[in-house]
Amino acid sequence: MNTTEIFLIAMTIIFTVPYLIWRLGRTDYVAPLVVVQIITGILLGPGILGRLFPDYYSFVFNPAVVQSLNGIAWWAVMLFVFIAGIELDLGQAWAHRRESSITAGLALGMPLLFGCGAAALMLMHPGWIGPQALTWQFVLGIGMACAVTALPILILLMEKMDILRQPLGQRILRYASLDDIAIWGVLALILMDWARVGKQAFFLLAFAVLSLLFRKLMARLPERDRWYVCLVWLAVCAFGADWSGLHFMVGAFMAGAVIDAHWFNQERLDMLRHHVLLVMMPVFFLSTGLRTNWAVGGEAVFVAAALLLLASVSGKLAGIQLAGKILKWPAGEASVIGWLLQTKALIMIIFANVLLDKQVITNEAFTALLLMAVASTMLTTPMVTPKLARMKELLTRSA
Repeated sequence: MNTTEIFLIAMTIIFTVPYLIWRLGRTDYVAPLVVVQIITGILLGPGILGRLFPDYYSFVFNPAVVQSLNGIAWWAVMLFVFIAGIELDLGQAWAHRRESSITAGLALGMPLLFGCGAAALMLMHPGWIGPQALTWQFVLGIGMACAVTALPILILLMEKMDILRQPLGQRILRYASLDDIAIWGVLALILMDWARVGKQAFFLLAFAVLSLLFRKLMARLPERDRWYVCLVWLAVCAFGADWSGLHFMVGAFMAGAVIDAHWFNQERLDMLRHHVLLVMMPVFFLSTGLRTNWAVGGEAVFVAAALLLLASVSGKLAGIQLAGKILKWPAGEASVIGWLLQTKALIMIIFANVLLDKQVITNEAFTALLLMAVASTMLTTPMVTPKLARMKELLTRSA
């Protein structure tokens, strides 16, 4: 078979296997399709399929096919992060700045602290820190991975629970939006390359100037033209960030963050996110699964994943509980918000991909983080749904 035919076999597997598992297994309550796609990517990676059927694995996922899949995955994840940047609503966060800053600060700070502690324990054993990482970069990177909230997946889950447009859902989006900015800011700090600091300073200065010009242009364009101009802007910003030594995903988020969501029809923006998830992101999940590795030993990877999950969930819940006490929330409200905000999934996987690309973490550490992200997301709906059923009045409380 030629490369095109093998590529199409791979695409057939990517879209067929997770859909059948999700639909026939009726996993939606515990594992939405996105989570099933991530798990399928792990199963199809070298750690599972590659070991069980090495000849089949090397035939389907040969270097030429993997390179083609990676190209699709890069563009898919850039679009996804770009949309996440557009959906930030800093105006609402500023209008409720005391409550938002306290809650978002503790929601980020506590799991970051717990995650850094878990990273310090991981450093006691070889095989987790990447060859290009300084100790502080590894510790801060793992800590921030434990603090991440997956804003786009959080939106999807709250849509399913019918709380996204309720006051509670809008409050949670404010907290997650503020944390999103901090997450990408810390990632940029971790990736600062002092040998190329001149390039990075030039990129940031050029981005600031071009953003002002871009915003003036967007305000004058009709909506139909804005979509096309945005894609050009995305590609340019992603290229500039990668050229300067940051990462194209950092550039993609920055490109979206300077765009006002009200420039677009909200329904169309929601549909774009939906279509990116449906049509392109499954390829990213597969390419992510191809990077998993169990070389340190499967048991060690699972132990590390459990440690990271404990740090992530307990840190997030502790931070939100403390915020609830300071702000005098009704009993039970902090638990609902904490379980929703601990959702990891895509953004943490994207974050971990960047750390792996820059060799801050190893494939083994990446695998542990990936398992933690999947488990975190699978916990959300079963934990939150019964709590919401008992506390209907929470939905209408705006602050």
